Amino acid sequence: MTEKLLHKTLKYYLSFSLLVMLLAAPLFYFVTQFLYLEEADEGLVLLKKEFIENSIPKLKENDIEVWNKLNRNVKINKVQENLKEDTFFYKKYYDTLDVENEPYRVLVSPVTINGKDYTFFARTNLVEKKDLIVSIIILFVVIIAILLIGLFIITKRVSLTLWKPFYETLEQIERFEIDKNLDSKLTTNNIEEFNRLNLAINKLIKKNTLIYKSQEEFIENAAHELQTPIAIFKGKLETLLQRSDVTEEQFEILDKLNDTATRLNRLNKNLLLLSKIESKQYNILEDVFLDVVITNQLDFFKEQAFAKNISIATNLESGTLIRTNPFLSEILISNLFLNTINHNIINGIINVVLDKNSLIFSNTGIPKSLEINKLFERFSKVNPSSKGNGLGLSIIKKIADNNQWNVIYNFKDNLHIFEIRF
Repeated sequence: MTEKLLHKTLKYYLSFSLLVMLLAAPLFYFVTQFLYLEEADEGLVLLKKEFIENSIPKLKENDIEVWNKLNRNVKINKVQENLKEDTFFYKKYYDTLDVENEPYRVLVSPVTINGKDYTFFARTNLVEKKDLIVSIIILFVVIIAILLIGLFIITKRVSLTLWKPFYETLEQIERFEIDKNLDSKLTTNNIEEFNRLNLAINKLIKKNTLIYKSQEEFIENAAHELQTPIAIFKGKLETLLQRSDVTEEQFEILDKLNDTATRLNRLNKNLLLLSKIESKQYNILEDVFLDVVITNQLDFFKEQAFAKNISIATNLESGTLIRTNPFLSEILISNLFLNTINHNIINGIINVVLDKNSLIFSNTGIPKSLEINKLFERFSKVNPSSKGNGLGLSIIKKIADNNQWNVIYNFKDNLHIFEIRF
């Protein structure tokens, strides 16, 4: 499954941003927590220092009990034998005001009052710290979300502007057809890479168009030049065939040469016809009654089909009017009939259906579907032993394309179906 370059680029940007956010959020939380705890510990240490400097000199042993009653978060307790230095830890205490257990950061430290050892106890409430961290995290998430949305919008808008010349170039390339006389010169812009791309494509189009026109002219000129020698050669063969002194063996050789000359003449005419269609020499359009064109050719092709005992059935909507070149309409019907007869079987059938929207030729033949990819290629033959030159379907396709019609092939109910939709 393919996707647009812009969408793929944005996907990478957003994926990277989300990854950074997922990694940064817990890191930000732990760093904030560490800094806040460090600040809380420093506050407890300052509280102890203040107690040692300001309170101990004035404090007497009898005043300790009163001191503990007056101070909520600072106490002087009995000495702990295993306590050698300042110790910090978490502990939950029941808060009578909030009527719940709340977390505290606690400092216990050995102190000396009037020459006796005691334990200094101080605590600070961490509820405010937790609320602060949550608030900071929410703020962090909001900022990151705004950053991501802004990045998405800005990247999309900037990318659309930056890639606009590329899409214009792509659109022109998609519309370009070498056999159409369309001006496909790509314009310059202010992006160096796109200018280089357009320049290279312009050169490529110009070069290939010249080569195509040269080949087209060569085929047309060669076909014109070959007409006379082929006609002379065929005339000489027919003269030799009519001579009375020709032996039976010589007659067979001359007859085969005459068949070959006929096929060569037909091939030459078909190549010339394709060249003229491509060079727009048949672009004068008229109103043509296609049912009349089919009817006029029907008797001739019934005689052609008689050799294989092929029956031809027609269902033609009277007065079917199409806008096309009259000569090409006759060539189209002729080639469709020839294709259905040449590739048919003994005792086969041909059905011709015409209405205002489509023309359908269906016929019996080989009991399998044809290769659609090669069906309309020049010199492509379904049956290698066929006497055809492999240009019939190419001419049909070229005439349809010239009129902007669609040619559709199907194989159904052992019938090969060629449909032309107007």
